[in-house]
Amino acid sequence: MKHHALLLIAALLAPASALAAPLRWAAQNDVLTLDPHSQNHSTTTGLLAHAYEGLTRMDAKYEPEPCLATKWTMVTPTVWRFELRRGVRFHDGSPFTADDVVFSHARVMQPQGNMQIYVTGIKEVKKIDSHTVDLVLSAPTPLLLRNLPNFRIMSKSWAEKNKAQNTQDYKAKEDSFASRNAMGTGPYKITGWQPDQRLTMVANEDWWDLRNRGNVTEISYLPIKSDPTRVAALLSGDVDLLTDLPTQDVAKLRTDTRLRVVDGAENRTIFIAMDLGSEELKGASIKGSNPFKDKRVREAMSIAIDREAIKRTIMRGYSMPAALMVPPSVNGNTPDIDTPPKADLTRAKALLAEAGYGAGFELPFHCPNNRYVNDEETCLAVVSMWAKLDIKARLIAAPWSQHTQTYQRGEAALYLLGWGVATFDGQYTLQDIVRTRTSGPDGHSNFSKVSDAKIDQLVDAMKVETDVARRNAQIREALLRVRDEVLFIPLHHQMRPWAMRANVEAPHRANDNPVSWRTWVR
Repeated sequence: MKHHALLLIAALLAPASALAAPLRWAAQNDVLTLDPHSQNHSTTTGLLAHAYEGLTRMDAKYEPEPCLATKWTMVTPTVWRFELRRGVRFHDGSPFTADDVVFSHARVMQPQGNMQIYVTGIKEVKKIDSHTVDLVLSAPTPLLLRNLPNFRIMSKSWAEKNKAQNTQDYKAKEDSFASRNAMGTGPYKITGWQPDQRLTMVANEDWWDLRNRGNVTEISYLPIKSDPTRVAALLSGDVDLLTDLPTQDVAKLRTDTRLRVVDGAENRTIFIAMDLGSEELKGASIKGSNPFKDKRVREAMSIAIDREAIKRTIMRGYSMPAALMVPPSVNGNTPDIDTPPKADLTRAKALLAEAGYGAGFELPFHCPNNRYVNDEETCLAVVSMWAKLDIKARLIAAPWSQHTQTYQRGEAALYLLGWGVATFDGQYTLQDIVRTRTSGPDGHSNFSKVSDAKIDQLVDAMKVETDVARRNAQIREALLRVRDEVLFIPLHHQMRPWAMRANVEAPHRANDNPVSWRTWVR
């Protein structure tokens, strides 16, 4: 704290040009789009947080604090009044007003995007005056303030001028003005994006929170898929910050005095999703039936996986074997229920035989190869473990941009995915990917067709339960049911060490996205 105070004093006394510093940041995964209402993908939402803001934001302890709203008051349990920050301007100089909030709510609710989870429970945004809005809720919404940071506000006039009133339909490969350009109020202006090559930003000198900003004036974000190439770029000085460290290189990087390595658990769980709803699995050798509808098959596939071996050999210790669909940093996870099953090939074979699939079967297994830590290597390990059950999973490894379109179109019977919990509350995962899909926020990212009446009942209850103890009990019961019914196959909670040049100070964030406006380059 004392060190940061001294840096701040220096920033106030020294010429701005002497302090101006660029930041070259590399990771393996690119953004999918610049449209803030299109894709609930953490790399995309994290980078777009530099340009777009919400009514609230998360502080250093992941608690909601004021952002584009300065104050909120509960008028009734279903009406919350938000006073908007005055004097804020979009990057084109136009003023931020209540009209932009009303417009952004209508836009994010369009079904072709998948960001509706962040406005769950909001029935209407009503303009009271130019800088006051009422959020009219369908019922009391305990997670309201935690959801709002990712409800990003877009300029209404800019969208109308550029015919960008509609959210991009990413899964249909739509391209739009808003998917290639950005217009927010945030600390940085996006100046260019070349997919899979570079995203560039410059500091917004008119940002409302300048006094709390570090000295990074330019950002170049470089998606570099190759592990050796990323590390080489850091070691050569071509990159200042690396947030995707190959696990095999962490120990070596720690010994380099030119670098700083910071550790932290990510709020993300890596898991396998199965098509539980179709009558027949796309691309499978078994026709006319879906083996995943039988819990014994799902359990057999889960206990055939040696999670400790994956941790030891693939992740080199940088993972936490998982039984739950949310990591330890998230409300709902407790150590007593997050104990993963031990690998048991004998029982797995017996379960498959009982279910009538003793001879095994064949099907495609979709996996990203540039999104998570050792994602393709993890999939290859799982494939070899399933082969011992005579389940022949044909691995289809693809870049994240292709992988996400495939499963969102419902074309993946079996696929690897990771899920970060932006709200740090178990409801987020349960509501978005486990609850039966509806036309609204409920189940909007449930692409594996999970449908369980008991879980639906628990999710609907926790969404409106204001008693903390009762709500936590509902979350716990729902997470246990997901675990015990093997509706997904959790593999591990992801660890995410970062490496940076010794002169860079970037506070580690569990959401795996540096807060560049709080980063210093000395």
